[in-house]
Amino acid sequence: MVFKNLLERVGYYFNLMPDKEEERECIERISKEVSFKGANLWVLIFAIFLASLGLNVNSTAVIIGAMLISPLMGPIIGMGLAVGINDLDLLKRSAKNYAVATLISVLTATLFFLISPLSEAQSELLARTSPTLYDVLIAFCGGAAGVIALCTRGKGNVIPGVAIATALMPPLCTAGYGLANGHLLYFLGAFYLFFINTVFIALATFGGVRLMNFHQHEDLSAERARRERRWIMSLAILTMIPAAIMTILIVRQSVFDNNVNHFIKTELQQRGTQIISHTVDKDSLKLRVVAVGREITEPRRMEAQSQMNNYGMEGFTLRIIQGTQSDSLLILENKVNTLTSTREAEQQKLLELSAENSRLMKQLAEYTSPEQLSAEIRPELATLFPQVQSFSLSRVVEFRRDSTDTSTYLSALIQTEQGKPLAQAEKQKLHHWLQMRTKADSLVVVMK
Repeated sequence: MVFKNLLERVGYYFNLMPDKEEERECIERISKEVSFKGANLWVLIFAIFLASLGLNVNSTAVIIGAMLISPLMGPIIGMGLAVGINDLDLLKRSAKNYAVATLISVLTATLFFLISPLSEAQSELLARTSPTLYDVLIAFCGGAAGVIALCTRGKGNVIPGVAIATALMPPLCTAGYGLANGHLLYFLGAFYLFFINTVFIALATFGGVRLMNFHQHEDLSAERARRERRWIMSLAILTMIPAAIMTILIVRQSVFDNNVNHFIKTELQQRGTQIISHTVDKDSLKLRVVAVGREITEPRRMEAQSQMNNYGMEGFTLRIIQGTQSDSLLILENKVNTLTSTREAEQQKLLELSAENSRLMKQLAEYTSPEQLSAEIRPELATLFPQVQSFSLSRVVEFRRDSTDTSTYLSALIQTEQGKPLAQAEKQKLHHWLQMRTKADSLVVVMK
């Protein structure tokens, strides 16, 4: 009696029927969202472009935005409703629109990734290529929440949440990426994820419709009802099998990694020893551990290896790189770093020496240029001014008593033949010619 009262009380809280909307209105609303033409089709195309762009640039926010505006859930829920109420016409229409929407979505995504300059697969895209049983649970729970929200009052923000959780758009975009870049495994994995979402959203819708006692279009015989249930369960199980295999592989790998870490922490850790890294080679069944500090003795290594079977590493061999081996590696690394630093310092020194050499060469050229000019000018001077007996050219640095600045100029010392001085016009002509010939900014001519 107490148990019966408890069940009644629990049933009172979990009963959906008081919140159920008018059945006819629910069916009409879901049926309208099945069709893909006009505005719905354009919204789908733009949502696919948006989701593809989000996957391409690895933007979670853009992907979520695409999922919110996607109309893809309509025909999927329509198929679940059609099976639940035994409406063959609605099932055909939903399946047809579902196929059209899927084809257009994949083609649109393929076109986007063909013209996109970014071809690298980002983490958001790779996450849609390996579905597991967790994706099955997400799709089923999301579909269940969706059908309850559609068929009851007070929907709130459930439908947008279901659209985000089930994530129908990104797998189709990832399938398009696989086609555009020739990655068949990406295409198959992503399309399988989309198929999982489709099957279990529809299955949850079917279950929700039956749970809320929707009126069926025609009564089923007991045999036909059993056959229908067998078909639904077979499809669900077949859909789950690859995901279950992938999940088992992932769980096994995770358990193995945890066992390895636990083995190292329990069997090899000791005071004064630090485990730097470890690698597992499953092909050769070897576990390599790099340690520094206090040496792990050979008896300790043998004892640790004897315990490997208890950590799921049957047949593995333990190899520890430590002591002189690890010290040698560290010494070699230090030598390489030292040589690199020395080489960089030498290169910097060479650059400084090169700059100093250039500066000295420039100074040398400045000091030797008067001598070279004198040798070049002397024959020309003898021809133009035969009265000139001797000629010298030098660079002069002048210091002034009342200033800290210095001035540099070119000085020409001219000596004419005795009794043949140059006229003033000749002096001006000689000064002008020398300044043009030496290309000096400042030139002083001294006559003797």
